[in-house]
Amino acid sequence: MKDQSIDEIKKLLNTYEGDLPSQMIEQIESDSRKGVQKLWNQYCKRKSKEQSRLKMYIEMSQFEEKLEKEGYRRIAGVDEVGRGPLAGPVVASAVILNKDTKIIGLNDSKKLSERVREQLYEEIIEQSIAIGVGIVSAEEIDQINIYQASKLAMKKAIEDLPIDPDYLLIDAMNLDVDLPQDSIIKGDAKSVSIAAASIIAKVTRDRYMKKMEDIYPHYSFGNNVGYGTAEHLQALSHYGITPEHRKSFAPVAELIPNK
Repeated sequence: MKDQSIDEIKKLLNTYEGDLPSQMIEQIESDSRKGVQKLWNQYCKRKSKEQSRLKMYIEMSQFEEKLEKEGYRRIAGVDEVGRGPLAGPVVASAVILNKDTKIIGLNDSKKLSERVREQLYEEIIEQSIAIGVGIVSAEEIDQINIYQASKLAMKKAIEDLPIDPDYLLIDAMNLDVDLPQDSIIKGDAKSVSIAAASIIAKVTRDRYMKKMEDIYPHYSFGNNVGYGTAEHLQALSHYGITPEHRKSFAPVAELIPNK
């Protein structure tokens, strides 16, 4: 490798598919140039991270693999986001992943950066067998309470699937639907299907709230996505309530006359 420039080695390490041959590894490790050793350390860290992500994907596929062995073929992960905010809807998604395609990096949407969520969102949209979304508005939340609204959003997401699932993996919820199901506590960090649903639901809701900022610019919905930040609470106190606010939630209810 010593007859190759550092730029050539960099290109090789960035583009080589699969595992490097042992002879090539030995040559790189024995190259005393600081630039080469820096590239090699970066490569090793990158490969280690990729292996960790693959291991996590395999661990998070155990529920799906067990059900596939039992004969189920259309396993839908179901999750919702938006229980805690003071404004905006609760959004749920149901996702049937393609078992022949690995989407590496799936995880609880709350643990991912916005950039990574957006990237995974596009992969899920492109590679999944079916996706459904269910949305329950702030007005409906006030009418039936947030717990029931979350269940309703999940049911809507399942009904929105273009094909019928034959099994449901649901994040910490039991649904009164005529389908076999498992409720998994913290399922968005334990099941790839539920993780995919959490990402679809989170990105869908965040995009909705960013649109609401164009309509109600004083509340910074694009940043807080409806949660009760200090800035949001100050705007509520100064400008009042919008149709997107949940009037049954305490900080909002306190601003309603005669409450």
